Amino acid sequence: MKYQDYYKILGVERSATDAEIKKAYRKLAGQYHPDKATGDENKFKEISEAYEVLSDKEKRAMYDQLGANYQNGQQFQPPPGFDDMFAGGQGGGFSDFFESLFRGGGGFGGGGFGGGFGGQRYAQKGEDQRVKIFVTLEDAVNGNERTLNLQIPEADNQGRITQRSKQIKVKIPPGIKQGQRIRLAGQGAPGFGGGANGDLYIEVDLQAHPLYKVKEEDVYLDLPLTPWEAALGTKVQVPTLKGAVNMSIPAGTQSGAKLRIKGRGLGKTPGDQYVVVQIHIPPVHDEATKAFYETMAAKMPFNPRTHF
Repeated sequence: MKYQDYYKILGVERSATDAEIKKAYRKLAGQYHPDKATGDENKFKEISEAYEVLSDKEKRAMYDQLGANYQNGQQFQPPPGFDDMFAGGQGGGFSDFFESLFRGGGGFGGGGFGGGFGGQRYAQKGEDQRVKIFVTLEDAVNGNERTLNLQIPEADNQGRITQRSKQIKVKIPPGIKQGQRIRLAGQGAPGFGGGANGDLYIEVDLQAHPLYKVKEEDVYLDLPLTPWEAALGTKVQVPTLKGAVNMSIPAGTQSGAKLRIKGRGLGKTPGDQYVVVQIHIPPVHDEATKAFYETMAAKMPFNPRTHF
């Protein structure tokens, strides 16, 4: 029997990753699928057989034990006991080479198709699609609905991959966080031969905000205060993603101090908002202001560096 070079059949290197193997298979399966005008059942069987082995880690590892000593077209004789290593394989409609390695009952199972070979209709699930969208912090907290204009790949009657525009409405649920995914079942690429559509996965990327910084579920806001507000204490209105709140600033608050507003962060169980105090010094624009500072320095001697 002739050795079957599954890597060559799929057009990938022996070092190809699982993703590269899947991508190559999807492309070739779409081109040669028997339901397509350009379909070739024999070629499709060959591609499916290669994917059946290379997409399964255990089968691929055992197949790779053949090494590079066997070249395409060379006669192959399995070493003693090699059949037993592959016992329980799939069988049915495969090449003699495959049958010699994977003997046992059952029908074709690893390629994602309904039915075997021999003129039956092959159902292939459409490929899942992934897209990343920017979401404002306000929408992440309160929820919203977005309309997306996407390009979804599909195969035409000649088996060529084209892009089709598709408009989809997406509900952004309240409490969503950075990196979370929204699954839209059946909104991915269309299937072949009556197979189900793939799914669409929308990954959330929180948009940068001019006021807030995000650390996991918590939100941070820098709060500017004048020296006298920090020294004497005051009440200020502080913005949050769910509306402004009145906050009491204790007398003697130092720059860098963190004050917490509970439950004004992100997530289904909201984190907190932390207000970070930043004391701002009024600039010296004239002699009167300079004189005022000099009077303060004389009447309020203070050295914040005594611990140096």
